[in-house]
Amino acid sequence: MSKRKKKEHHEEHVDESWLLPYADLLTLLVALFIVLFAMSSVDAEKFQKLSKSFNDVFTGGTGVMEFPSPIPEGSREATDVSKDNLPESGQEQEQPQPQDQEAQAALEQLANEELRKQADQEELSSLQEKVNSYITNNDLTDKLETSLTTEGLLVTIRDNVLFQSGSADVRRQDYDVAGEIAELLVMDPPRNIMISGHTDNVPISNARFSSNWELSVMRAVNFMKIILENDQLDPGKFSAKGFGEFQPAAANDTADGRAKNRRVEILILPRTES
Repeated sequence: MSKRKKKEHHEEHVDESWLLPYADLLTLLVALFIVLFAMSSVDAEKFQKLSKSFNDVFTGGTGVMEFPSPIPEGSREATDVSKDNLPESGQEQEQPQPQDQEAQAALEQLANEELRKQADQEELSSLQEKVNSYITNNDLTDKLETSLTTEGLLVTIRDNVLFQSGSADVRRQDYDVAGEIAELLVMDPPRNIMISGHTDNVPISNARFSSNWELSVMRAVNFMKIILENDQLDPGKFSAKGFGEFQPAAANDTADGRAKNRRVEILILPRTES
């Protein structure tokens, strides 16, 4: 007797795959309503709670509805922003504060000052080229030299160009050199110019000078007098100083070093604002 095969009956299940996107859609709709509702409040603490709720939902939370409302009941009216406090459309932006204007003015002043200094250095550099050309053309490279420093343009003249040893009087044969140097100092507008005398450290004591300091002062003054014989120069722009042996340009332990220290310097100063 043959056995009949029993037919296996399988229960048919309804396809529920649509539930996942449907649940996501509901979650997003709930989130949208919460955002629209919360937009009427600018309370920072409540906004932080709302942000935490969203963060938990979209990073593994189970649903928005499991979290308490970020806005407690009964406090909605208190958290509403008054319409009077809201900026009107087309309202002008806040005017700059006085301190901002002062800071801007200070920056502009600094920028203008830097431009002025740059222009001044370029003018001094051009003057240096002019003096160097005179030195080269008159074969005075071993007696005069120039250097451009932060203090201004410095023209150094060895004492053997202008003075006898131990004397503060400019030699007659050097008057022409002094006069030509004076021509180089004519500028428009004029600059402040300081003439200084320097000596080596060998002590001096004669009928006229009891120290190197006195000798250096008188050399600067006498040279300045020759310079100011040029009536195109303004005496009010000139000053004279004597430093003796106290600002050496080289060591005094050699003859060459002492010769470099015996000098007269012309410092052409940068322009200053009046």
